[in-house]
Amino acid sequence: MTVPEALDVKDELEAIDKLLKQLDEAKKTAQLAIIDMEELEKFAQPGDIENLKALQQQVEDYIREQAEKQGLEGDGAGKYRLTPKALRLFQSKVLTQIFSELQASRSGRHPDAVTGEGAVESAKTRPYEFGDSVSQMDIPASIVNALVRTAGEAPEGSPRAVRMKPEDILIHHTRVNPKAATCVLLDMSGSMRYDGQYVNVKRMGLALDGLIRSEYPGDFLQFIEMYTFAKPRHLSEIAGLMPKPVTIFNPVVRLKADMSNPNVSEFGVPHHFTNIQHALQTARRFLATQDTPNRQVVLITDGLPTAHFEGSTVYMLYPPDPRTENATMREALLCAREGITINIFLISNWNQSQEDVQLAYRMARATKGRVVFTAGRDLDRFVIWDYIKRRKQIIS
Repeated sequence: MTVPEALDVKDELEAIDKLLKQLDEAKKTAQLAIIDMEELEKFAQPGDIENLKALQQQVEDYIREQAEKQGLEGDGAGKYRLTPKALRLFQSKVLTQIFSELQASRSGRHPDAVTGEGAVESAKTRPYEFGDSVSQMDIPASIVNALVRTAGEAPEGSPRAVRMKPEDILIHHTRVNPKAATCVLLDMSGSMRYDGQYVNVKRMGLALDGLIRSEYPGDFLQFIEMYTFAKPRHLSEIAGLMPKPVTIFNPVVRLKADMSNPNVSEFGVPHHFTNIQHALQTARRFLATQDTPNRQVVLITDGLPTAHFEGSTVYMLYPPDPRTENATMREALLCAREGITINIFLISNWNQSQEDVQLAYRMARATKGRVVFTAGRDLDRFVIWDYIKRRKQIIS
């Protein structure tokens, strides 16, 4: 055997070895697309290749069919993205699951009506009182009352002119449906990757949006992604959020970056820190534009802040530093001054400390909010029920 022939045999053996690995992996994962079909045709029988191609096509058709049923949209390259239909389907399933877990005696989703000068009429009526608006008058029932009274008062055989008196008039009860405005701060810092906590946070966000769209369509809801910076996020972006990769492993970190410097960009700054102060500031700006006194921030995090802004400079300090805590508390007090409540859902993790809990309580107490301790898998149920409970308190 000549040297060129030996090299050809070597290449063939390497190709066969590579194909065997692909076939073995495809057998384990059912991912036929990883098999190099063109290379396989050189070594397999034509009939076997046709059977394999047919099987591959069946798998692709099945995946496409299931994706369409779930509302997913393919890009032609094997990737799928959520469509509005998929979001609504997921929200419906999550809400159904959440409410099925609530006790029957506590699962009422519709707040009690509040009588008064409202916009939505109820079938129930009451006697007219001085000052009531006639726009809510039950005209047919009021006329019937006037006819009945006139028939009883007029002498037998005399003409009966119908004149309506105040005691004949019935007024519809009305329901006032006050608006609420909420900003949800979703922690996507590096620590949220542990135990897949970020998945529970995203699930909660989609469920809360589904609740508001179906039950409280007049309410305002804004999501804000929180890491070293704070970024407003549209509903369509929630499913794609991921915890930021940890890029610094030193036990002590003392960094700062002047974001007003044109030579400094966010891409050059570590993203895995937790900047609650900037997230609260961003939420406060959104809520300031909402014409309602019922404004709240829902903060979902697993611990203390490790980043904050001073002017245009972002500080990244680990372990958590009093300087960052003070900046965060100042922002919380600004929220309190503007009548914004901060409700904190503290997710348990392996390194949570007493300091985490104390800061959460200080922020909640300063803004007349609450701290709720929850495991990640229960997060959506706690947030949904808390939102419904708060809406009932607002209305009543």
